[in-house]
Amino acid sequence: MNLDYNKNKNGLVPAIIQDNNTLKILMLGYLNKESLSLTLSTNVVHFYSRTKQRIWKKGEESGNELHVVSLKEDCDNDTVLIKVNPVGPVCHKGDDTCFEEVNKSENFIEILEDVIQNKKNNLEESSYISNLFKKGTNKIAQKVGEEAVEMVIEAKDNDGRLFLNESADLLFHYLILLQDKGYKMKNVIDVLKSRSK
Repeated sequence: MNLDYNKNKNGLVPAIIQDNNTLKILMLGYLNKESLSLTLSTNVVHFYSRTKQRIWKKGEESGNELHVVSLKEDCDNDTVLIKVNPVGPVCHKGDDTCFEEVNKSENFIEILEDVIQNKKNNLEESSYISNLFKKGTNKIAQKVGEEAVEMVIEAKDNDGRLFLNESADLLFHYLILLQDKGYKMKNVIDVLKSRSK
């Protein structure tokens, strides 16, 4: 990288941190030559902390590191975009970003998983989800299969509304099956992430 460290009096360049999967902007930090060198050699983001007046590895205390996927300087060579796979929350407040864009409670899949977990833990006679859990793994897996077939049938036609509805049904029942087996969508995403390395 051919960064121009002389544009700012303190010799630092801004680094925009972006989630490689969601493309959400996670935070802004600053780099000097040494922190950039450490970032490149370790594939873990290191900043120069203006508060601490030293090199600072993101997550050195919390363990919430930023694993580098790619780095790219801007057209003026005075700002870096770093795409990362974050380990845990990025913000010290416990949020996914320092801009409060993606709070865990706002992730709809996680909200839906919480609803499914609640129906699993508190079986209700009138609940469709609870009744599926009562019938056991074979029935839940069968429903996933049925919904997958229905989605494939709709994929062959040109009705986007029906295709999306069947896709939603498949995802919903898949989330139920995952929880029946003791997993959540995050576990599946972790597998996909491991394959992308």
